[in-house]
Amino acid sequence: MTTTTHAAADAGAALDRLPLASRQDGSYPRPQLLRERWATLDGPWDFRHDDADAGLAAGWSAGLGEAREITVPFPPESAASGVAEPGFHPVVWYARTIRAADLAAAGRSAAAPRVLLHFGAVDYRATVWIDGALAGEHEGGHTAFTLDVTAHVADDAGDDGHLVVVRAEDDPHDLTQPRGKQDWHEDAHAIWYRRTTGIWQTVWLEAVPSTSIDHLRWLPAGPSAVDLTVRFRGPVAPGSRVRVALRFDERDEDLGTVEVTTVRSTPTVDLTVPIARQRNGQAEDELTWSPEKPRLVDAVVSLHDADGAPVDAVSSYLGVRSLGVGDGSFLLNGYPYDVRSVLNQGYWPDSHLAAPSADALRREAELIKELGFNACRVHQKIEDPRFLYWADRLGILVWAETPGAYEFSPTAVQRLTREWMEAVDRDVSHPSIVTWVPFNESWGIQHVADDPAQQAYSRALTDLTRALDPSRPVISNDGWEQQNTDIVTVHDYEGDGVVLGRRYADAAARERVVGGIAPSGRRQLVGGWADAGQPVMLTEFGGVNYQPGEVRADGWGYTAAQDGDDWVARITALYDAVRASRFLAGSCWTQLTDTMQETNGLLTAAREPKVPVEQIRRAVTGQR
Repeated sequence: MTTTTHAAADAGAALDRLPLASRQDGSYPRPQLLRERWATLDGPWDFRHDDADAGLAAGWSAGLGEAREITVPFPPESAASGVAEPGFHPVVWYARTIRAADLAAAGRSAAAPRVLLHFGAVDYRATVWIDGALAGEHEGGHTAFTLDVTAHVADDAGDDGHLVVVRAEDDPHDLTQPRGKQDWHEDAHAIWYRRTTGIWQTVWLEAVPSTSIDHLRWLPAGPSAVDLTVRFRGPVAPGSRVRVALRFDERDEDLGTVEVTTVRSTPTVDLTVPIARQRNGQAEDELTWSPEKPRLVDAVVSLHDADGAPVDAVSSYLGVRSLGVGDGSFLLNGYPYDVRSVLNQGYWPDSHLAAPSADALRREAELIKELGFNACRVHQKIEDPRFLYWADRLGILVWAETPGAYEFSPTAVQRLTREWMEAVDRDVSHPSIVTWVPFNESWGIQHVADDPAQQAYSRALTDLTRALDPSRPVISNDGWEQQNTDIVTVHDYEGDGVVLGRRYADAAARERVVGGIAPSGRRQLVGGWADAGQPVMLTEFGGVNYQPGEVRADGWGYTAAQDGDDWVARITALYDAVRASRFLAGSCWTQLTDTMQETNGLLTAAREPKVPVEQIRRAVTGQR
């Protein structure tokens, strides 16, 4: 292939036609590959439990018969779904008709004849039929999948439309399934919450050309360029060209266009996109992304045939920033950066793991910033991409973590590895994501301290993550029993600020924590690994229970406050201890919101601050 750089008028015209991805409203389900036309299928669907697993034999794939109504995408355990039945229901069914108006809204036309049916997430194993014919299957409860259903909806079917039926299988007792914080008991207990079964992220239709842009992967390529991989759906004719036009919306500045000519049919194209203005090292920070200045660069990626005729175009965005570790520090854009993070479960009282709305995801990000944090650890959940969009746009560093499985076996290894690879592939382009976390507290590798097989698994998945994305640090096993980790992360719920301060005071304290038995009571480094001078972060601490107003009888935290003043004083003392440390490179407070029986949030479950926001912010930031 050949690569050229030039100012292309037609690419600039495409920018005028397509919406700027960096300024979207946050409702589009896939924010870094934006099209003008799409149709949501969220809302009322038919629904049936199938506890006896009789639906397949009874022919439910062609229609559910007597059914109740559910509101998609809220899980049937939640009140928002209208079902609100949290017990054990391992098989559930959904049905909804796609009508001509849905296909028109999705943009189906002669220029965009192929119809894609997207599912944001279905927990855990999904099978989809249209008009009784199998359309596709997917395994993995936290990652998106897409089905090309063009052949199934080739005609408008008149007033009857086309019936979509979804069967979801989610065995609550199958410990090989990655599940995160979903409880295996019927009632939520300890740190685990109500289960999420079936459809729990948005379902939507989209029409695309016969050959279309299917996926974009943006990664940094030094201070003045980015690498892009474009993946296609459908055949790419030899001689086709890919163009990438960049614009910095803050100044309406044209950053140039790159064109790649393919010499053969290929499912992907790789190119390096230079950003000429970044060659001026004295001015490069005017365009870089950080929590303080979350600048985003808009892009239009277009595909053209050998004659230059347009085939497909999408708008996207990227952030120009670099990540690394060195001299005991976490590095952002080459400089040490103090990470001030909060643990975010991403769980709502009425809708569980599903956000109540796209606006709720924006508000979640805004609250994190308002409370004084520059980062969040999305805990045991692969979060909705629309939250990641607001993290990109508002400036929040994100720890991206896989939901754990609880059993160690070949099946568990295969399932978690496959789902984690899908998650990394989906989210790799978000500038807000700054670390990958494939394990937490030895979940699924409970004997990693001594078991060579579990040690091999932990090392392998950590290294596999680096192979998929060499641009970000990887945390091997957050909090406990780490091996080949880029950041040493410690979990410590000591409630006394004075004690915590001594524990993390200086180099001698670091040696005790990292080189020996950590506050968790476990060895911090295992498998023959020794302290290599990595950054050390306290990635779970705090967890102070305080319940203003009505007190929940089963509510708890790791320690408890008597009243609001005592609560703020405890938070301040613990943060003062962290700030006084001579070696901690960052921290993560537990947690953002109360979550079911865990009443140790800075906010209530309804996202209301327990004391005025200014008081919490002063405690977190130390700014008096």
